[in-house]
Amino acid sequence: MTEEQLVALDDYADSAHFSPREKLALEYADRITLSDRDVDEPFFEALQAEFTEPSQIVELTAIVAFENFRSKFNHALLVESNGICRIALQTNA
Repeated sequence: MTEEQLVALDDYADSAHFSPREKLALEYADRITLSDRDVDEPFFEALQAEFTEPSQIVELTAIVAFENFRSKFNHALLVESNGICRIALQTNA
């Protein structure tokens, strides 16, 4: 992921820094992660059209689920960031 993509991540859907395939993967991650979103049949069909090998969707799902697990686990145990990200994060305050 480029620095430009990291900065644009909050607005990935409208960003020119992401390909249509990347935007679809990011939307899938949002739909898995956010409880008010769902992976409905039309969206899953769009996902299958782009990621034609079933193993690609399984791998993407596993990565998103693992990151969700780590996020919840670390939060519950008050594990703080180790500061390895070298890019200064911008906040939308």
